[in-house]
Amino acid sequence: MNALFNNYSRRPISLVEGKGTVVTDSNGKQYLDFTSGIAVCSLGHAHPSLVETIKEQSEKIWHTSNLFESPGQVVLAESLIKNNHLSHALFCNSGAEANEAAIKLARKYTGKHRIITFENSFHGRTFGAMSATGQKKIHQGFGPLLDQFIYLPFNDVEALQEKVDDSVAAIMLEVVQGEGGVHAVTEPFAQAIQDICEKNSILLIVDEVQTGIGRTGTRFAFEQTPLKPNIVSIAKGLGGGFPIAGILATSELYETFGPGSHGTTFGGNPLAVAVAQKVIDIVFEQFFLEDVQEKSNYLLQKLHETLPKDQFAIRGKGLLLGIDCGMDVSHFVTEAEEAGLLLVGAGPNVLRLLPPLTVTKEEMDEAVEILKKVLLTNKRGWDITSFK
Repeated sequence: MNALFNNYSRRPISLVEGKGTVVTDSNGKQYLDFTSGIAVCSLGHAHPSLVETIKEQSEKIWHTSNLFESPGQVVLAESLIKNNHLSHALFCNSGAEANEAAIKLARKYTGKHRIITFENSFHGRTFGAMSATGQKKIHQGFGPLLDQFIYLPFNDVEALQEKVDDSVAAIMLEVVQGEGGVHAVTEPFAQAIQDICEKNSILLIVDEVQTGIGRTGTRFAFEQTPLKPNIVSIAKGLGGGFPIAGILATSELYETFGPGSHGTTFGGNPLAVAVAQKVIDIVFEQFFLEDVQEKSNYLLQKLHETLPKDQFAIRGKGLLLGIDCGMDVSHFVTEAEEAGLLLVGAGPNVLRLLPPLTVTKEEMDEAVEILKKVLLTNKRGWDITSFK
């Protein structure tokens, strides 16, 4: 027992140094980090441009209150809304906080309270975000949740159509359910959501906390779908490892958040904004995004060549990929760690691969070899007679 609460199932290693995709623990052992801090370290560890940006800004000013003008926030907002239909931004500190702001904005603008979300979704652990999350295990033990949330099956058009009425303020979804098993929205379902929102004057909230900022090979994952959200929540990869988050919204919502309606002490501080701006300057370049798509295709091909399709289902977008093993994967995570590869689960049966967007093909090759060793051995009594 130590002085910390026991709310994390911590692994028995302490990471003390990182460079790119490689991290080193306190015993000097090195690992390929295919967690990226759970999709946070989008440019890898200690990226030279981010290190230099932090040094430069830290010698100027770290924090000011949002009671003062913030030119850096304005520039970052303009960078995020450039060449899309969104028009305004609000900055905060975490994905859960961004989703709280999205929920508040939708309810205040519409004057309605009901929000449709989806089973196996994950939107955060604050009370509003937790209430929006369609997973009972996240809710257990905390008493009555914020009501007015409706959880529906993901990618089920008929179930959605049956629940839509005049009381619905918004529909909220992830383009790829990261925590919920790496399930992507289908194009027919995305189109149905967009049509329903337009026909019924329902706001559309897209949670891009994990999928945004280049993770799926485009600036935002919704750009690969028919979805045209009114509100987008962002976090994780936005700061490349430095805490910053926010929401982007369309012009009609601007007046809803007037002075005093919402706020945050640390959100959008000069240090966080400087780092996020550097991340955006790098990631939003078209050649960088095309490189992410190429790496995704390469990694998917390697995985399909290595893992038998009758034993494993591989899915996802960009560098947010999942390997459904059809059984509990916790021991695979441990064995991969022992072999030098850090992974994270996505639900009980899925291994989630979240390498930095700067990962190399050589590193992907090495990771696939470790996965082959871990998944295609007979340690756990698997019948591997049909395996390659």
